Amino acid sequence: MKAITLRQHGGPEVLHLEDLPDPTPGPGEVRVRVKACALNRLDLWVRGGLPHLRHHYPFILGADIAGTVDGIGGGVRGAKDGDEVVLNPGISCGHCRECLSGRDNLCRDYGILGEHRDGGYAQYVVVPSQNLLPAPKTLPPEEQAAFPLTFLTAWQMLVRKAAIQPGETVLIHAVGSGVGVAALQIARLFGAEVIATASSDAKLARARALGAHHTLRAGEDLVDQVKKITHKRGVDVVVEHTGATTWPQSILACARGGRIVTCGASSGFDAHTDLRHVFFRQLTILGSTMGPKGDLFTILDHVAAGRLRPILDRTYPLEAAAEAHRHLEDRSQFGKIVLLLS
Repeated sequence: MKAITLRQHGGPEVLHLEDLPDPTPGPGEVRVRVKACALNRLDLWVRGGLPHLRHHYPFILGADIAGTVDGIGGGVRGAKDGDEVVLNPGISCGHCRECLSGRDNLCRDYGILGEHRDGGYAQYVVVPSQNLLPAPKTLPPEEQAAFPLTFLTAWQMLVRKAAIQPGETVLIHAVGSGVGVAALQIARLFGAEVIATASSDAKLARARALGAHHTLRAGEDLVDQVKKITHKRGVDVVVEHTGATTWPQSILACARGGRIVTCGASSGFDAHTDLRHVFFRQLTILGSTMGPKGDLFTILDHVAAGRLRPILDRTYPLEAAAEAHRHLEDRSQFGKIVLLLS
C-alpha cells in the first residue's frame, strides 16, 4: 500500500511517501480501505515528537478516517466487506472498569489512532471492530472524515464536563480550529450565546455565518470586550485549548461560578494561574481529553440530521501531506484540512 510514513521526528520534511505491506486484521479487528483522513494539530505534535511516545518505525499518522471495510478478522460481528464507515479515533482495552462503565477515554491503556498506533495516512488501516461507525451517506468522504476527533472532544468539553445550559454564555478561543468550529456548533445546539475569538476578520466572518453571536479579534483587550458584551458579568463557560497565551484571559473573563474546560495548549503548557481569582470567584477548572466512544453515536445522529456539520477548509492528495502540514501550522485555516486517497 501507499503510505505517508514517519521514520524520525522533525518538520514536515520528515514525512515521506513509500510502499508498505498491506496490514492484515487480527482477531476482533477489521481492515479499512481509507478514502479520506483529516488532519489534527495532534499530527503536528506527534510528528515533532512527544516525550511519552515510543513508536515503531515506520509510523503512520492520522486519527480521523473515513473509508470502506475491506477485510475482517476472526470473531468480528456486525461488519462486512463494503460497509462505508467512519472510525472512532480512541482505542482502549475494552474490558477494564472504565471501559465497561462507558468511560473508555479514562482507560489506562487509552490511545488514539495516529498517536499510539498506525493511523490513516495510508491506503489501509487496521482497527478494532468496535471503532467502526456507519458513515453518514449524505456527506462525501472528505466531510465524513472531518468530524470524529474534534466533535467528540468538544462534545465532552461542553456537554459532559461543563454541563452547558440554555441561555448560558460561552467564550470559544480560536474558533477557526477544528475544536473551535465544533464547539461553536454544539454550544448553539444547546441554546447558548457564543462569543468567538480568532486572529483574522475573515475567520470571524465565517464564525458569524456559523452562528456566533459576538466575534472578537484575539488580543490583550479581550477581557474588557467580554465584560462589555456581558455587562460586566463575564461568561459562564470558556472553551480553552490554546494554553499559555490565553489562559490568564480565560480566568479573568469568567463570571463568578464560571467553568473553564481545557483540552489542549497549542500556545504552550506553562500557563500562569492567579489562584486568587479561582477561589474568590469560585471558578471550576475542568480537564478534558477526547470522549467516550458511545458519545460519537449521538454526534453522528446530529451530523446525519444536519444539526451539526463538519466544516472543510481544503483537501490535499495523500502525497501532499507535508504541504498540508505546513498549511495547518500557519494557522490560516478555518475548519478541517483533509487528505484524499484515490
